[in-house]
Parts: sequence; structure tokens; C-alpha cells
Amino acid sequence: MSAEEKNDQPHYHGHRDRLRDRLLDRGGESLADYEVLEFLLFSARARGDMKPLAKALLAEFGSLSRVLTADPETLAKVPGMGKASVAALRIVPEAAARLAREQMVDAPVISAWDQLLDYCRITMAHAPVEQFRLLFLDKRNRVIADEVQQEGTIDHTPVYTREVMKRALELGAAALILVHNHPSGEPEPSPADIAMTEELRDAAEKLGIVIHDHLVIGRAGHTSFRAQGLL
Repeated sequence: MSAEEKNDQPHYHGHRDRLRDRLLDRGGESLADYEVLEFLLFSARARGDMKPLAKALLAEFGSLSRVLTADPETLAKVPGMGKASVAALRIVPEAAARLAREQMVDAPVISAWDQLLDYCRITMAHAPVEQFRLLFLDKRNRVIADEVQQEGTIDHTPVYTREVMKRALELGAAALILVHNHPSGEPEPSPADIAMTEELRDAAEKLGIVIHDHLVIGRAGHTSFRAQGLL
């Protein structure tokens, strides 16, 4: 390539190769958050400088995690974000959730507690409304089923004790782990959360089903009813 041809190259020429080599040689921790977004956006656009769009996304949402968990409609409102770019970002939390779930179900949940928490944070911490999730376990504490039983509003999810117990019996579950999220970000259980848990525990005990824990998931962390002496 002549000197004149080199001068005609856009300023980002070779940038993708340099990022790729840095990732492979030095690992993902060598990349800034905007560079991670650039990498993801490369798959949506064969050419072009993705750095301005990556930085615009971070400025709009405030953090990498908020970009990757934003809903498609909100992402699409950012100038420069087309369907392919939105899809390139939205596949990341789905892949992360599947990886975390596989790691969680490969061993008894009680001995894979960190993986369980990772899975719950990935799938629920950034949800815009409350979800009530049930993990049904067998006698060896392995996951039989993982189901979102109810979705509610930003600060409430209806929980029906009879439906929970009916589903547990259908699956032949020996134990349950209850999980719900607080979209407000704070994982402190409310009086209603405590009362609902007591009602479920009493009903489960009558059927010989153990409730191992109730986890409240928020962006700021999590609360375990068992650890707090609430269960």
C-alpha cells in the first residue's frame, strides 16, 4: 500500500484488529467498557467506527450493565442503533443467563449457591417489573424446573399459595427456593414479602416440602431470608 493510499484510510482503519489482538493476548479485562460495546457492535456492522456509538450508549444509560439490559425499544431510540445493533446487544444477557443456569443445574443447588445468585442477578436484577420465580428441587436438591410464576408491577407481584403448591406437587418437588426482584434496586424485604413467605412456608410444611430460602434480588445486591433469620 502506498503512502497516499494509507493516508486515504479512515482513522479507525485497523482498530478492530488491534482490539481483537488485545482481547486475545491480554484478556477481556484489558478492554474498557466502551470497547466491549464496540466489539459487540462490530458483529452488527461490517464497517465503520463504532466508538462514538459505544460511548453514546454509555452516556445515555450510565453503565455497561444498563446498556446490555435495556429493552429493545429503548435501545432503538439511541441515534445510530438499528435492529442489527440492538440484537447484537440483547443476545449478551441471554447468553450469560444460559451459561449461569447450566452452571447452576450441574450440581446440587445448595453446593452451587454462588452460581444460583449469579443466575438470579443476571435474569432478574434489571427487570423493569417485579417477577416471582420458583426453583423446584428434587430430593438431591437438583433443579427440576425453573419458572417465573408471576409478573407484576414495579413494586408488587401477586403470589398465590395454592398455585405454588399445586405446581410443586405436579413436579414432585421436595424443596423450593423462592426468588423475586425489586426494580427499585434495593433488596430489603417488605412486610408483605415476609408475610407471603410465612404463608408459603406453612403450606409447604403441611405437604412435606421444604423451602430452603427466599431471595430478594436488586441491582444493589441481594437479601437471603435464611441468612436474615426470616425463614
